[in-house]
Amino acid sequence: MEKILLLNGPNINMLGKREKEVYGSFTLEDVEQDMNQLFSQHDIELISYQSNHEGDLVDHIQSADGVYAGVIFNPAAYTHTSIALHDAIKSIQTPVIEVHISNVHQREAFRHVSMTAPACSGQIVGFGMQGYRLAAYALLENLNRFN
Repeated sequence: MEKILLLNGPNINMLGKREKEVYGSFTLEDVEQDMNQLFSQHDIELISYQSNHEGDLVDHIQSADGVYAGVIFNPAAYTHTSIALHDAIKSIQTPVIEVHISNVHQREAFRHVSMTAPACSGQIVGFGMQGYRLAAYALLENLNRFN
């Protein structure tokens, strides 16, 4: 059975509690449940991991190579600062799709630059929780899972 890694960065564990006007009222558990349901319909196992620590995220990206068919990654604030995450994504063959809940281009100027996006297969921003689904559909399309 193929596997997909759903990887979330710092403060994503606070969804539903923080800045609801920006991030909505859904929780990380809601995202994980939705993604589990979607991928199970295609006989794909979803493994979810969230960390507030950059090195943990680097380790998970590196260990994804050859193990996962794809990675859906919300690097959160590390998007704008982490060359280490960029380099980790570049070091693997597994496709990584970057997801952001809010439209980062409508927010503070420092959020307009992604250090990680150039290393990813694609980037989805501004669609709330649906952004994760859009990334899932892109991976499913790449895996030829749509009839």
